[in-house]
Amino acid sequence: MKFVLIFLLIIIAGALSYGFYIKNNGDTNGEIIIGISVLAVAFIFMPLFIFHRYKNKNIKDFTFEKYRKDLEERSKSDNGLI
Repeated sequence: MKFVLIFLLIIIAGALSYGFYIKNNGDTNGEIIIGISVLAVAFIFMPLFIFHRYKNKNIKDFTFEKYRKDLEERSKSDNGLI
């Protein structure tokens, strides 16, 4: 998966730079290539990257559930002192 992501990133970056190159030469197809590259980043590369990074992680580690419980316990103990 790591190699697929690197390959996809290189292809998208190449297409994006080619689109800017074509656009600077006055061709209107450069804007289409740039748009397709941006859509590929947003709808293909980013979901694959997020899936790759978080596929074996526990989602509860990334929520504020533990922090909220600690905060509630502190507020209960502080109320007894005031």
